[in-house]
Amino acid sequence: MALPISDEFGKTLSDAWDYKGLPANRSKTGGWIPSAMILGVETCERLITLGIAFNLVTYLTGVMHLGNATSANTVTNFLGTSFMLCLLGGFVADTFLGRYLTIAIFATVQALGVTILTISTIIPNLRPPACPENSTTCVQANGTQLGVLHLALYLTALGTGGLKSSVSGFGSDQFDDKDKDERSMMTTFFNWFYFIVSFGSLAAVTVLVYIEDNLGRQWGYGICACAVVVCIIFFLLGTKRYRFKKLAGSPLSQIGAVFVAAWKKRKIQLPAHSSQLFNIDDLAETSVKSKQKLPHSKQFRFLDKAAIKTGEMGEDLATVSKWDLTTQTDVEEVKMIVRMLPIWATTIEFWTVHAQMTTFSVSQAVTMDRHIGGKFQIPPASMTAFLIASILLTVPIYDRLVAPIAARLFKNPQGLSPLRRVGVGLFLATVAMSVAALIEIKRVKVAESHELVHDPNAILPISVFWLIPQFILTGAGEAMIYAGQLDFFLRECPKGMKTISTGLFLSTLSLGFFFSTILVSLVNSLTAHSKPWLADNLNEGRLYNFYWLLGIISLINFVVFLFCAKWYMYKDKWLAAEGFEVEMDQTPGPSCH
Repeated sequence: MALPISDEFGKTLSDAWDYKGLPANRSKTGGWIPSAMILGVETCERLITLGIAFNLVTYLTGVMHLGNATSANTVTNFLGTSFMLCLLGGFVADTFLGRYLTIAIFATVQALGVTILTISTIIPNLRPPACPENSTTCVQANGTQLGVLHLALYLTALGTGGLKSSVSGFGSDQFDDKDKDERSMMTTFFNWFYFIVSFGSLAAVTVLVYIEDNLGRQWGYGICACAVVVCIIFFLLGTKRYRFKKLAGSPLSQIGAVFVAAWKKRKIQLPAHSSQLFNIDDLAETSVKSKQKLPHSKQFRFLDKAAIKTGEMGEDLATVSKWDLTTQTDVEEVKMIVRMLPIWATTIEFWTVHAQMTTFSVSQAVTMDRHIGGKFQIPPASMTAFLIASILLTVPIYDRLVAPIAARLFKNPQGLSPLRRVGVGLFLATVAMSVAALIEIKRVKVAESHELVHDPNAILPISVFWLIPQFILTGAGEAMIYAGQLDFFLRECPKGMKTISTGLFLSTLSLGFFFSTILVSLVNSLTAHSKPWLADNLNEGRLYNFYWLLGIISLINFVVFLFCAKWYMYKDKWLAAEGFEVEMDQTPGPSCH
């Protein structure tokens, strides 16, 4: 007997479809099983990206025979490109392919990149000959060998950026946020999502790095290639169980339309009162009118010109192109994004500090005593495990200890506000670089006292555990700034603009790594003719001066951030001051970390 219409309706979702394009059946699609298959892809992605990046500097210096500065720049360019391509992946997913196809296609590209990287470690002609014994003269990798290496790295980066932008969002699509039980399951999914990210990171910098250093790169990278193929197959097997959402479209077009329309009318004077500007009240029932009207703000008034109505537009304003006329609410939403830019700009520098933990800090570890118990030797790149452990410890310490105290102190039930958390992270970055400089001074003095300065292969009689403080401080800073940034950019963005706001957040990571590349190149160029700061033999260089420089830049950036944070007014306070209430969008946004 057929079910009543109401029961049939209750079994399907109005805003999700199955793989056949039919309304998704609640009992046959979504939930934990398909979300677990999606988590598998993210686990592999973390394993691959960090397994390559955190141990890449030792491969470039030890096997490809590149200098420390060149190797550090290669690593930061690889990571920066991976995060920057998240923006491309998000745009492609929102506008053209959808999240499912984006993950499948870019994961395949990543698999191709890792496979080429594995092949390059197996074929002898794709790497330079080993250094002669007891010789400091080594043949650097030639153009062909570096070309194959860079092809592999940037194919991997392209695949990583594309799929990272969609994994968490597609995972959240498997739960109905209108259903109380499924909304609770979605929260649990995101808790597990971040746990898997951390677990994959730890596995990469411990198990995988150990395999690469002791069994060979071909084994480590080969495991990565096999793992991603298995994860792709596993992901595709879940196709019939997935829920698919309608393409949301990219908010970039709205931002572009506001700036273009304002520029076209730059010579027109603004009306005396904001009520004369075009707004959603002037429209008939359209999809635009489903937006919540926002109050007019006096900042960035040039953008208000996008909403000026002119005589040649005629009576039917709904038919006017958005590139000539936008609503005042659209303008205000763009202003919200613009208001966040000073905060965005002052968080970039933290990730420049963070980049040193995967480059020069690993190079330092190569020169130090890494033995435990006399026999076991820690791989240099595995020191980054202390950074990840610091992140994992800082989160519960903050939640259980710091947040309750801060809640009473600042009368904020959430503890520290997002901007205060960011500020703590930036301050810890400054301290981390100062500590790193002092530890490097101690390491160089040990080399001098034992007359090992000119031996690039010497292992100094100083424990590698002296490096732990800089890893712990940077990890604690990351835990604070990452959570603060994500909360700030998702909370303060207009409803429906989470993709672009999250993209702003992710771009700080990318630009931070790229800024590290620029700074390293500049310092290396300016100091190369005297006593270089970033010498190929660290014992002959002045790496501590580079750390001091980063510490000074971090301190200046921290002070500028304090001014920007004081200037910024949170969205809820601004709306409350105008007598408006805003509907908060609580759906978690995409992550790319």
